[in-house]
Amino acid sequence: MLQEYLPLLLLALLALIIALVAITLSRLLVTSKPNSAKNSQYECGFEAFDDSRLQFDVRFYLVAILFIIFDLEIAFLYPWAVVIKKVGWPAFAAVMGFLVILLVGFIYEWRKGALEWE
Repeated sequence: MLQEYLPLLLLALLALIIALVAITLSRLLVTSKPNSAKNSQYECGFEAFDDSRLQFDVRFYLVAILFIIFDLEIAFLYPWAVVIKKVGWPAFAAVMGFLVILLVGFIYEWRKGALEWE
């Protein structure tokens, strides 16, 4: 039984060795010359000009939800379309239920005005 896990253990050991070698080589070969610009809090080169706890417009989240809806739709519909003749009517009904749920999400986004950007 333990022999079945030997390849997995060897792979984990190899990954650990490669990671340790990479970390060690980067510490030995790279020269570190810190200065005030590198140690500053902001990497963009200028000071923060506003509070970081600003509220975002809800449309950003609605567009993200819209992207996820259509991304998932494509990800699930393609394999279904490939095997539709083999799986029959129960699978067709299940996918139609899935599409109805996606349609409800799309209508929600449309009503919220996420598709209309000012």
